[in-house]
Amino acid sequence: MSPALDLENTLATLRPILWRALEQLRQFYRQVQDLTVQDKGGDPVTLADQQIDAFLRHALQEHFPASAFGYLTEETYTAGQSLSQPYAWIIDPLDGTYDFLQQTGEYAIHVALVYKHRPCLAAVVWPEQEVIYTAIAGGGTYRETRHRSTRLQVQPPTPDQPLRVVMSRSHGGDRLEAFLTSLGSVQLMPMGSMGCKTASICQGDADLYVSLPGGSAPKDWDLAAPDLIMQEAAGAFTYANGELPRYNRADVQHWQPLVVCHPALSRWVGDRLQAFLQENQGYSGK
Repeated sequence: MSPALDLENTLATLRPILWRALEQLRQFYRQVQDLTVQDKGGDPVTLADQQIDAFLRHALQEHFPASAFGYLTEETYTAGQSLSQPYAWIIDPLDGTYDFLQQTGEYAIHVALVYKHRPCLAAVVWPEQEVIYTAIAGGGTYRETRHRSTRLQVQPPTPDQPLRVVMSRSHGGDRLEAFLTSLGSVQLMPMGSMGCKTASICQGDADLYVSLPGGSAPKDWDLAAPDLIMQEAAGAFTYANGELPRYNRADVQHWQPLVVCHPALSRWVGDRLQAFLQENQGYSGK
């Protein structure tokens, strides 16, 4: 880690910005019926996405100038972009737009600071819970409300109980469900944003999440912040082969299947997933 940046001070600077973004996004959520929905490569985008993105970039750049820090956001990314700065902010102003529009309450803001392709600081904001999950590399994961902060640690699944699996309402499909049911006794739990799924595992409300890309794949801004939140809560956030995702590359898409859970479960699920894909789809990775 570069000694030039004090990550504790960086998080202290970021925290009030996130609370302001939380309030702004909640205001949009309460007027969601008035928002115009546009199509962006098959995914919905709203004025809320654009305004929160602009707010976060401008607020951060007052303290972390674009001359020294890269900025990679869902709303400003151009294909093939790879930032040259050693530190890059990776931002998703509204993760879980489908759930935002359907008002399930399961949407989030993701902000990660990446150093040489791995996150070193992260925040996942869950507006409807009025909670911010924060992590610094080597410093643990915390669940922060306006009045208290609690350190989180992922717990192993409860023996002899169904495996609680969070899964997307808008992605997944028959192939994923076939794999999940092959794991034995499972309880499928539909949930929105990747940040919400990861937070649910970190605080003991779920056990497992599996991403199985098909026609599309999760992007850097979907994964970078939840990745560090999970890792620093002593969890596993890896590809099925056990490798850690890397960010701020020329290609922001992550085509390899992803496993998020307690480390005691991770290797077993990853091995089962690779075998399942090879047997059923002739999968060799992308």
